Amino acid sequence: MFGRRRAAPEPATGTHRIRAAAAPSTSDSVATPEPPPAAASADPIPAGEAGRPAGIGPYDFLDVEDRLDDIAPQRLDLGSVILPLPAEVQLQVELAPDGSPQAVHLATDQGRVTVAAYAAPKSAGQWRSVVADLAEQLRSDDSQVSVEAGPWGRELVAITPQADIRFVGVDGYRWMVRMIAAGPRGAVADGTPLVTVARSILAGTVVRRDDEPRPVRTPLRVELPAEVAEQLASAHRGRAEPGEAPGTAPNPTAQAPAPAASDHPRRSAQGSAMQQLG
Repeated sequence: MFGRRRAAPEPATGTHRIRAAAAPSTSDSVATPEPPPAAASADPIPAGEAGRPAGIGPYDFLDVEDRLDDIAPQRLDLGSVILPLPAEVQLQVELAPDGSPQAVHLATDQGRVTVAAYAAPKSAGQWRSVVADLAEQLRSDDSQVSVEAGPWGRELVAITPQADIRFVGVDGYRWMVRMIAAGPRGAVADGTPLVTVARSILAGTVVRRDDEPRPVRTPLRVELPAEVAEQLASAHRGRAEPGEAPGTAPNPTAQAPAPAASDHPRRSAQGSAMQQLG
């Protein structure tokens, strides 16, 4: 995984619901990858490359760019990550104050899933340190925290006042991908429908990392497909209030549904792992 590299360019907050059907796809059928089996109990939290199971993702774009159709016939290209798009999901776009896309959530009946990529060292190990930082910060905010063994290794489960949250991360070559599944009480327990879907999405995720140097834990840029961006612009025009210019981004906290995967604990002055992994 950490071998050859070749250059690959990186393609070009309120929460807004967008119909998933508008996301670009290459087929009418959906072939979301099956969730991988849980890690073996003999070494429930393996070291190295986050215990990556053989034959499944997340993948590096350079390794699979010629077989994306085999990985996910119907997919959502967000620039830094390409996600398989399961049936019956709703896209929720979270905007930064300047109106640029900050995150895209896949909402289901059970909760919502968010996948994002970050800059990382060439060698694995960033997710291990992130788990430790997250656990410390969450516990300091009186959340119930546990570390469980999952298909890729460590998974952090937090019971917070806002939502139950499961964090899953995987180290790659100069990137780390993090998946968050968030839902009401009990929704992120191992084996629940939300966790099964979330792991399937992560197993079919492709990370597109450019060659630009970036500090570790820096989020890789999110870019919306043209169809989704147009829906978002239309929604802005339709929701513009009197005296407000069409297309103006609304209040970053407006319309954010609960439970929210971005409902982070309070942040210290130095910046917590949650803050660094926005």
